[in-house]
Amino acid sequence: MKDYARPQNGRPVGVVQQDMAATQKWQDWASFALGLWLAVSPWMAGYAEHDAATANAVIVGLALALGSHFECVACDEAPAEWINLAVGLWLVCAPFTLGFASRVAMANSIVVGISVAALAASALSLDKQIGKLWHRAH
Repeated sequence: MKDYARPQNGRPVGVVQQDMAATQKWQDWASFALGLWLAVSPWMAGYAEHDAATANAVIVGLALALGSHFECVACDEAPAEWINLAVGLWLVCAPFTLGFASRVAMANSIVVGISVAALAASALSLDKQIGKLWHRAH
């Protein structure tokens, strides 16, 4: 005799988790696109002569794109979203920490960082386990 998980909203838990993974997947693909943009933005937006901004954009952009791609394929939920949240926060802080000389590079890093962090927070908000922890703490 099989032990079935308790239904949530009249639907088996596995179906609810699949819906959550499908909903999170668009955030992963959006983060992938933002990572690709970030990696090529020094040349597309014209700030490639600024070494710190270019190195940060290329390294973080490629890491974000690759991480988001493999997250999409593997459908891992929460752990990678926490990493994306940290990457987004880093991108917001990087212009001030690394001293970007270009206003375009600074604006690009901040906008992409806010976008990545918002996508990660959105995906994390769908995670039922995190919601339970949040409600216990408050």
